[in-house]
Amino acid sequence: MGASASDIAAVTPATRDRYVDLLRVASLGTVIAGHWLMAAVGTDGIGNLLAVVPPLQVLTWALQVMPVFFFVGGFSHALSYRSLARRTEGPVYAAFVRARLRRLLRPTLVFVAVWTAAALTAQLLGAGGGRLSGAAFRLVTQPLWFIGIYLAMVALTPPLLKLHERYGWAAFGALAAAAAAVDLLRFAGGVPYAEFLNFAFVWLAVHQLGFLRADGRLRRPGVLAAAGLAGAVALVAYGPYPLSMVGMPGEKVSNMAPPTLALLAHGIWLVGAVELLRAPAAAWLARPRVWRRVVAANGVAMTAFLWHLTAMLAVYAAQLGLGIALPEPAGAAWWAQVPVRFLAAAALTGVLVAVFRRFEAPSAHTGNTADPGSGPRAALGTALCLLGVLGLSTTGLGGLLEGHSATLIALPVTAPAAIGMALGGWLLVERSGTSRRVRLRG
Repeated sequence: MGASASDIAAVTPATRDRYVDLLRVASLGTVIAGHWLMAAVGTDGIGNLLAVVPPLQVLTWALQVMPVFFFVGGFSHALSYRSLARRTEGPVYAAFVRARLRRLLRPTLVFVAVWTAAALTAQLLGAGGGRLSGAAFRLVTQPLWFIGIYLAMVALTPPLLKLHERYGWAAFGALAAAAAAVDLLRFAGGVPYAEFLNFAFVWLAVHQLGFLRADGRLRRPGVLAAAGLAGAVALVAYGPYPLSMVGMPGEKVSNMAPPTLALLAHGIWLVGAVELLRAPAAAWLARPRVWRRVVAANGVAMTAFLWHLTAMLAVYAAQLGLGIALPEPAGAAWWAQVPVRFLAAAALTGVLVAVFRRFEAPSAHTGNTADPGSGPRAALGTALCLLGVLGLSTTGLGGLLEGHSATLIALPVTAPAAIGMALGGWLLVERSGTSRRVRLRG
């Protein structure tokens, strides 16, 4: 049995940066609450509240906090990789990738397996083609895009960390400049598919800010926040970028898919803003009760993220099952039901977390096993995993038996093919080590 949150909290070293743990939990919690709020479910299907009430799109400048999660990932990846490199002799790439992917992919693949079984069952029973059920099977996998991007960050941490150690801020600047160049090719040059490069450049630039924080080089967060906010405002006001920092249905340009320079500026301002809160938060986190709660939340954050849309959809399904009419989205009755829906979704998410949290717990089999030739295998496996997860976030799980496909960058992909890539990649990563153990220093 693993250690409890209280046990972990009690032995937390004084040198641990507790604020990073709080940011990880707070960013995922904000995303969950945002998804619950934005889902405007009515008798016509599942819409987006921000499209129904466009003035609310300005809220995304505070609530689109996924850049904070990727920033925290960069910080954690830098510390984890360096720690492993200090403790071992020989190649550590495969061991690093396996250790990071296990905790991320195990709960994700369980989630995919459960929803795939549900989708197949519904389709075989003829219940998967309804307007609401069809939308649910598309919606539930959409947040998986973030896991695919995170996998890419894990795979690219070692080379990008070397660039950071050599060039510092210039490495971040190069990624930001590449993101700007991509948008120039996209909007001014009309180069087809160029925009998809910003899935890498924008998010890896935010990730690179985490490396800078790990080395104590974010010394002027106020300047960073002001520069990012000014840049985002200017780009939206005078450029081809929309106001919303999340994707809107039917829009010609999205700041999210693929990411834009405006989203990078938004990420920069958010990083500066959260860094300004670091000192007061540190005093709050020093309280034992507060820290225990943060530790407990960190232990189930990914599970909660994976299942929060399932909980929300179940709440709406229960409402329909009880014969309670779905009010018009954004109407007075709809807003009156928001607190009740939130409480019900939170309670059901807690139940789902209790059921599935075991798959997020660190595996007992975490030995530092690797061999000199395992790095390419681990990299290939990670690439397959991220393509599979991104593909599944695009296709959804509707129409599994009909071969429904969607376009991933420029290639059509089906949900079964995406699942196959993710599983095959996972097996490659797991087999990237051998029974030989890397020698530990000291």
